[in-house]
Amino acid sequence: MRLLWFIPTHGDGRYLGTGFGGRPLDFGYLRQIATAVDRLGFYGALLPTGRSCEDAWVTASSLIADTLRMRFLVAVRPGLISPTLAARMTATFDRLSNGRLLINVVTGGDPVELAGDGVFQEHDTRYEITDEFLHIWRAILSGQDEVNFEGKHLKVTGAKAIFRPVQRPYPALYFGGSSAAGIEVAAQHVDHYLSWGEPPDQVAEKIAAVRAAAAKRHRTLRFGIRLHIIVRETEQEAWRAADQLISYLSDKTVALARRTLARQDSQGQKRMLKLQKQAGGWRTREALEISPNLWAGVGLIRGGAGTALVGSAESVTERIQEYRALGIETFILSGYPHLEEAYHTAELLFPRLPLEHRIDESETAIMDSPMTGEVVANEFTAVRAAAAS
Repeated sequence: MRLLWFIPTHGDGRYLGTGFGGRPLDFGYLRQIATAVDRLGFYGALLPTGRSCEDAWVTASSLIADTLRMRFLVAVRPGLISPTLAARMTATFDRLSNGRLLINVVTGGDPVELAGDGVFQEHDTRYEITDEFLHIWRAILSGQDEVNFEGKHLKVTGAKAIFRPVQRPYPALYFGGSSAAGIEVAAQHVDHYLSWGEPPDQVAEKIAAVRAAAAKRHRTLRFGIRLHIIVRETEQEAWRAADQLISYLSDKTVALARRTLARQDSQGQKRMLKLQKQAGGWRTREALEISPNLWAGVGLIRGGAGTALVGSAESVTERIQEYRALGIETFILSGYPHLEEAYHTAELLFPRLPLEHRIDESETAIMDSPMTGEVVANEFTAVRAAAAS
């Protein structure tokens, strides 16, 4: 399994839907989160994309030198950038970070935002552009001497990559698209298919559809899921934290957010909103717990991933293992505030999960020190849990 975290370039705070408890979004805070992700041993972190966010490529590039291990999952936006330029950016970042780039392919789903970026194509047409974009991008980075391509929407002549990425043939491609057009793109091009945090039975149906589409092309994909998380030592603590997170929301704020999100033609966003309709309300746990420990509270006002796993370390681990049994290998997690929740997640979940990524303790001298926890009475150090048991 791989667990990734999230760099909140759209802002962060202790509560949703209010400025109270908000944190200034500056480089110092983003660096704090990135170095925590790196030091705690997450596989990497996703950086969001869109006009409500600081630019993902610039932000990720600024954090390379402050990190050693973590990968950066950064978006390319077909229709906003040429595939040739995106290929050069990919190769440069991958080389300068020593192979720590992952690519998130984002077609976009908000017609208003897309129009502001000069993109006016309909839903399925945007996926046609994504398909042609990835044909060109993959060919360039795969090392072809010269790439010539003429499609319905895109054309390049004599495209090439003089500098190759560290990862061959190119950094792994991540992608999430719930529509038939999106699934076709995934089946043809990507390495990892991502779903937002729907109930397990719905995720299972989606995985089956994507697997079948990929099999027709003699391809095999890996699967991941994007979730928020609120994990504590007890169930009571976790659900209390969930209630606090939305404690400043009003009916007016929720209604406004729903109207804004409803304008999107993203099928994934429509599926998130449908979960809210099924919930039938938003002020109680009973209204928002749409599946055991799966809480739809975040999606009341947040676009994209709108559900969170909420509970004790034991119950959240059980839910994660249920998704894993469906074929999910990558979990992209986040929580508010992102700095503290990164520590909660790593401390409570990492020891319970079969993670592919572990920090090599020989890499850092402090790991060989007996100092774990706080010194007691000027004399004794806290003992590692494993040694004490």
